[in-house]
Amino acid sequence: MAYDFDFSSINLTTLEVLGEGMMVSLKITVTAVVVGIVWGTVLAMMRLSSFKPFNWFAQGYVTIFRSIPLVMVLLWFFLIIPQLLQKAFNLSPAADLRMTSALIAFALFEAAYYSEIIRAGIQSVSRGQMFAAQALGMTYGQTMRLVILPQAFRNMVPLLLTQGIILFQDTSLVYVSALADFFGQAYGIGERDGRIVELLLFAGAVYFVICISASLLVKRYQKKVAV
Repeated sequence: MAYDFDFSSINLTTLEVLGEGMMVSLKITVTAVVVGIVWGTVLAMMRLSSFKPFNWFAQGYVTIFRSIPLVMVLLWFFLIIPQLLQKAFNLSPAADLRMTSALIAFALFEAAYYSEIIRAGIQSVSRGQMFAAQALGMTYGQTMRLVILPQAFRNMVPLLLTQGIILFQDTSLVYVSALADFFGQAYGIGERDGRIVELLLFAGAVYFVICISASLLVKRYQKKVAV
């Protein structure tokens, strides 16, 4: 017997709930991108540092986080961070603690990937730029901040944005921490109404439209920069 599709569960009320879930997904994405790029830049600088302890720390950090599945990292932080926050600040268990643990987990995890992109971007800038800046009397910090990093980030923007798109897709994994993101809300509504297939098809279509649109914008930007 063929499956009888029924999309009547997708109504105005459902869309409002899904919209709330989408805001959770976007909040995690934006926070993880911003914090991930900042911390990833620091890690990249440490990887390129001649000071061995910095180099070893950054290399170990990147290796560990890139060798562990994201879902496991989310579970670890979901089990650890809320307990630490509750003990440190005498807080009661709440959804905001789950959100905090998810934000920290995503930010630290993505930083490992962003650091490799940023390190490659820094290394793509000619070493002659560094020598020229030093010849003008600039310190290492001034050279990186004013000369190397601006050029490196210009080269890296497409890759950073692409990683952001991947991150947005990965936010669906927060279901392991019982957060009501877009995917979680869609699954919950589908389970409630007995229409999981329809809601997951709808959620997949939304993810597809958002990600393909963002990918096209990235390609357009890449062509504009290449001109």
